[in-house]
Amino acid sequence: MLKKGNSALMEAVAAGGMSAVNSVTGATGVMGKRRLEDRSTFDKRLRFSVRQTESAYRYRDIVVKKQDSFTYILLSTKSSEDNTLNPEVMKEIQSAMATAASDDSKLVLLSAVGSVFCCGLDFLYFIRRLADDRKKESIKMAETIRTFVNTFIQFRKPIVAAVNGPALGLGAALLPLCDVVWANEKAWFQTPYMFCGQTPDGCSSFTFPRIMGLASANELLLGGRKLTAQEACSKGLVSQVLWPGTFTQEVMLRVKELVGVDSQVLQESKALMRNTSRSSLEQANERECEALKRVWGSLQGTDSILQYLQKRTELC
Repeated sequence: MLKKGNSALMEAVAAGGMSAVNSVTGATGVMGKRRLEDRSTFDKRLRFSVRQTESAYRYRDIVVKKQDSFTYILLSTKSSEDNTLNPEVMKEIQSAMATAASDDSKLVLLSAVGSVFCCGLDFLYFIRRLADDRKKESIKMAETIRTFVNTFIQFRKPIVAAVNGPALGLGAALLPLCDVVWANEKAWFQTPYMFCGQTPDGCSSFTFPRIMGLASANELLLGGRKLTAQEACSKGLVSQVLWPGTFTQEVMLRVKELVGVDSQVLQESKALMRNTSRSSLEQANERECEALKRVWGSLQGTDSILQYLQKRTELC
């Protein structure tokens, strides 16, 4: 059984979400009608026209825009806080990427709405399910992550990440699986796996030591060190740091330069750089997800997530 305090927290989580967690832990005429109908019809036509013009498609948790030769995917989560990732969010991203893989998009641009890029896994969502059947749900969640990460590993067109704000956990771990990473100077990066009793994900156990060396990778993966955008750039996690005031404009200018290149050249060039490590990435993803099954399936793993949720008082 769970400890008494965490048992109460588990019940609160299942019943009322994050607000409940904060409570338990002590944290903070005919013509008129016709005109209305005409206006409503006009509004619908206008919205349809705008959507057709901009080629914008709205999911629940992401915004997808088909622009000049590329697909623009923005995290804008409604089912979680701070653009965290749960199965519903991950499936929407996979769906958008599958469409981009088969249409005439030359690349995918991944960013987010607001001031936060991605705060990793939605632990509140996960702990609710772990409360029902820890063993079964831990396997299901790990498999969802494995499929999601493989989508990035196996994507043949370039993926450009525009990190507009904080990137934590899986939100940071995915960046080496992208081909170009531009960051807002105000962004910061952290993989606080140890704080929530979790093992690395997103192939970070393979990519982080490879791009920044074992010692620096251990500081992030074991110590949970927070990196500024400039530090992340110096360590190879970020390609270039851009000025906050003109971040989106700078990103769009650079993307337009990239999509000016022949699509076959882009894909062949990516294949030359990525294909040699694809198998290793898939194997790393498999190992990480097996470890997550073991951790999440244990009493200690569930207890660690609950303690993390209990202590969490700031962003992510």
